Parts: sequence; C-alpha cells; structure tokens
Amino acid sequence: MARRILHVVSNVAHFDDPSHPTGLWLSELTHAYDLFEEHGYVQRIVSPKGGVAPLEPRALKWPLLDASAKAWLNDAKRMALISNTARSDEIDPADFDAIHFTGGHAVMWDFPESTGLQRITRDLYERGGIVSAVCHGYCGLLNTKLSDGSLLVAGRKITGFSWREEILAGVAKEMPYNAEEEMKRRGALYEKALLPFVPKAVVDGRLVTGQNPASAKVTAQRVIDML
Repeated sequence: MARRILHVVSNVAHFDDPSHPTGLWLSELTHAYDLFEEHGYVQRIVSPKGGVAPLEPRALKWPLLDASAKAWLNDAKRMALISNTARSDEIDPADFDAIHFTGGHAVMWDFPESTGLQRITRDLYERGGIVSAVCHGYCGLLNTKLSDGSLLVAGRKITGFSWREEILAGVAKEMPYNAEEEMKRRGALYEKALLPFVPKAVVDGRLVTGQNPASAKVTAQRVIDML
C-alpha cells in the first residue's frame, strides 16, 4: 500500500500591514511534493480554512524561483491543488502516514492557533506517524499538545527559520512574534546551522524539521528515509 502524505499550507495573504503580501513559499511545497511523488506516495494538501493558499510573491522571483516551483506555476493541475485545498476538519488523520507543514511567513498567523491542525498532528503522531515541518512551518507545532497534556515539542530537538534569518531577510520588525524564542519557551531544543540560509534538517524520533527554504529537499528526504 502506498504511503500517504498530508501537506499543510496557509490561507493568509498578507502581514499585519495589508499592503505587505505574503503566503506559501512555493518551493517548500514543490520540493517535498516532487520527491514524495517519485516514491509513489499518495498526497493531499490541507489548510486551516480550506480553499486558496496564497503564494509568497518574493518566492516567485529570480533567483528564488527554481525549476520545481516554475514547473508548478506552469501546470494548471498542480496550481489547482493549491487553489482547492481541503479544510482541516475534512481530514481523518488515520488516512496518513506523515504530515508536512510548509512555510512562508503567512503560517505565523494561522498555523499556531488552528485546533484542527493540532488535532490532526496529535492523532497522527500518537498513531505512530511522522510529523515534519520546514522553515516557518514549525510554527504549526508551537501549541500542539499530546493526549497527556504535554507539548509535542517539549524536550525535542527541532529547527526552523531562525531569528537571525528574519533580521537578514529584513522583515524582523514586521513579525508577530519571534518563532525561535517561542519554541525555546515551550521547552524545545532549538538548533540551527552555523551559517544562515544553508540547508539543515533535524530528526528527533518521528519529528523531522528543516531550517529554511534551502532545507526543503533534505527535510523531505529524511521523511522518506523513515518511511
């Protein structure tokens, strides 16, 4: 039976300032999706509210727009997957072997407080599934609690977009919170690469995380290795 992967994307289209658009960092989805597809995995895309997942404009410009993301932009069927995502309450965690949280700054607004995503993550993890996230996707794990009331990330090695990278990206002042610090406050054992914007993936049991957009492929590969 083919393995089944659930990708999570955001419904948010802008920062607190409506004139500053944001959304899914497309390559963080496409790199993982393409790799999983090569292995014959069945895949579905979900968002907190369902429907359209807006795209981060910065990720669609050269040199950040790579071959994988460009191919998706030119494929109507692929883009339909992003325009018609499932709602979190439509998902049965028992149908999936892994959940993969994508990034883009948008997720900082709607991932952390989504009880639907928390339910899926908790149930899938406690059934023995894999929980993975790349870049800002780890914001979706901030408030997920297990059935015993403990936080999923407490005492676990984890990585995700660092505060230093936020500063270097020039958007730190517009962030609703410092995700790296929030992870540490919850007891996560946060790790990051020595240099910003280089690939890094961390595996702690069935929890797999990648630091930044450049980590999308290596993070997906770690999930494949475990599956």
